[in-house]
Amino acid sequence: MHTVAILGTGKMGELVLAGLLRSGWPADRLLITARRPERGAELAAKYGVTVVTNAEAVERAEILAIGVKPQDAGTLLDEVGPKVPAGKLVVSLCAGLPTGFFAARLPEGTPVVRVMTNTPALVDQAMTAISAGPHANGEHLAIAEEMFKPLGVTLRVPESQQDAVTALSGSGPAYFYLLVEAMIDAGILLGLPRQVAHELIVQTAIGSAVMLRDSGEHPVKLREAVTSPAGTTISAIRELEKHGVRAALLAALEAARDRAREIATQSV
Repeated sequence: MHTVAILGTGKMGELVLAGLLRSGWPADRLLITARRPERGAELAAKYGVTVVTNAEAVERAEILAIGVKPQDAGTLLDEVGPKVPAGKLVVSLCAGLPTGFFAARLPEGTPVVRVMTNTPALVDQAMTAISAGPHANGEHLAIAEEMFKPLGVTLRVPESQQDAVTALSGSGPAYFYLLVEAMIDAGILLGLPRQVAHELIVQTAIGSAVMLRDSGEHPVKLREAVTSPAGTTISAIRELEKHGVRAALLAALEAARDRAREIATQSV
C-alpha cells in the first residue's frame, strides 16, 4: 500500500485522513504536516499518525496530497516544488486551483490529479470528483480512486468541469443544511417543537435522498408522485415558484462556480 502524506492538514485534509484510517489504511503509511506545531500534535494524538516536515513528506511519501487553502498553495509549492521527484503523484484538494497551477511549480512531467470532495466524507458518504492533469494517466486516477472510494462515491470528470463540481457538490452540503434549517424554522412557526420539527425534516431528507439514489426515477416524477391535484403540496410548490426558489438556486450555483474561477485567477 502506498505511503500518503497530507501537506497542510486542515479541515479537508483531516476529513481525508480520518476516512483513510476508517477504510483500513495503515497509520504507519500516513504522514501529515501542519503549519502550527500544536495542530500537528493534536492530530498525531487523535489519529496515531506521524507528523513530519514538508521536506520529509516529499522524501518519504509516494503520494503527496495538498490540503492547504488555495491561497497558501503557491507558498507551499515554492518550498517543496523543486524537491519533488518528477514521477511522484501529487493529489490536489485545493478548491478552484487547476492542475496547471501545480504543473508550473513542479518538475516537468509530475503527474497531478485534481480532487473535489465534500464534508459528508465524515460519515463515508462523500461525493468525490477526480480529474487528471496533463501528465496523469489511468493508473494515477486509479490510485486516487483507491484513496477516496472508501469515503463515499467517486466520479471521473474532465478538469474543465471541476469548477461546476465545486459549485454543485463541493459546496452542496451547505445548501441542503440551509434548506433544512429553514424548514425546521417553518415547522416551529407552524407550532411544532424544535426537536420534533428537526426529526421530521432530517428523516424526510434522508428518505428522499435514498429514493432518489435507489429508485432510478427522475426527480420530477418523484415530486409529481407527492403532488396531488388541488392538494397541500402543489400549494406549497406554487409559493416556492412565486418566490423564485428555482431561479435563486441557479443564480447561487453560478455564483459559486464564478468564485471558484476567481480563486484560480487570483492564485496564479
